[in-house]
Amino acid sequence: MSCYEYRVVPAPRRGEKARGVKTTEERFALALTQMMNKLGREGWEYQRSDTLPVEERVGLTGSKTTYQNMLVFRRSLPDAECESIATMDRGAERPLELAPRIEGVTPAALTASLAPAVPQLGAAVKGEAKGGAAPALGPANPDLAAE
Repeated sequence: MSCYEYRVVPAPRRGEKARGVKTTEERFALALTQMMNKLGREGWEYQRSDTLPVEERVGLTGSKTTYQNMLVFRRSLPDAECESIATMDRGAERPLELAPRIEGVTPAALTASLAPAVPQLGAAVKGEAKGGAAPALGPANPDLAAE
């Protein structure tokens, strides 16, 4: 099984000046060539170019859609890294099976310690309400009857 790592970079917006390169198209092609050759030397293989919409803020409350040109590259990962990535993907489904065994710690205790703290509803003053129960309101004031 072959695994890949992907890299997405913005396409150049301006051309590069160089001797003998005169037109806008030639300058842009030179900038693109330099970027692709640099990433190719690092082991990245060009896959495709994508144009993606992006919502940008305009003023305080407005927004507008602009389009960004992105270049997608990929490179193969060694088999050892493929195995670790496959293990990480499965880890989201079964975190306790992949957790290292700690002496004296049960999976139930580990799950309880990882669970987010649940806020307790009730009185703000300590001792006013017990066990997370809402405070008692008492009888309504008869002098405040609706007319």
